[in-house]
Amino acid sequence: MRGQSLEIVVLPAPRAGEVVEVLTDAFFAYPVMEYVLGPGPDYAADLWALVEFFVMARFLRDDLVLGAVRKGGALAGVATITLPGERESPVELTRLRERVWNRLGKDARRRYERFGEACQVFDIERRHYHLNMIGVRGAHAGQGVGRTLLEAVHRRSREDERSCGITLTTEDPANLPLYQRFGYRILGHVEVGNDLESWGLFREEA
Repeated sequence: MRGQSLEIVVLPAPRAGEVVEVLTDAFFAYPVMEYVLGPGPDYAADLWALVEFFVMARFLRDDLVLGAVRKGGALAGVATITLPGERESPVELTRLRERVWNRLGKDARRRYERFGEACQVFDIERRHYHLNMIGVRGAHAGQGVGRTLLEAVHRRSREDERSCGITLTTEDPANLPLYQRFGYRILGHVEVGNDLESWGLFREEA
């Protein structure tokens, strides 16, 4: 599998379902998702709804969604990126947000907002790319897909005169050495609650 060709492409909105499928697989047991959703019999369906909201936010705001595509068209991994610049939230996204939180409930919404507020300490003033989510389908893990996607994000930021670099957060401390090897430095660390921690990182363009 490692030797198979891998192409990085910009994914259009009609492929949103595939993007959600990859990311729900990659983030099924991720700390943020478990913190926001909490335990419950509908966890898998709730996770799909939450990830779909995150993905559609990028498409509806004309941000960037990159896919790692294997020969034959199989989507092995995905990265979703918020691009520099202020943009109004479209009405369709506002409606989707309310539908999602009506489904997930007030407690989940409060936990999500608490997480977002805690991570505001990582904000930087200069324009930059923000890597929202990067995930690899489990069947393609360990084959260099994540590295190839990350390098593609770096390349796009480097070639975009609006961007001074890339920010991201991680809630898994095991990810920190990996990102540091790619040139990221730690901006800070917060404890959100219920044993959830988050680290903000920034990779500045030379």
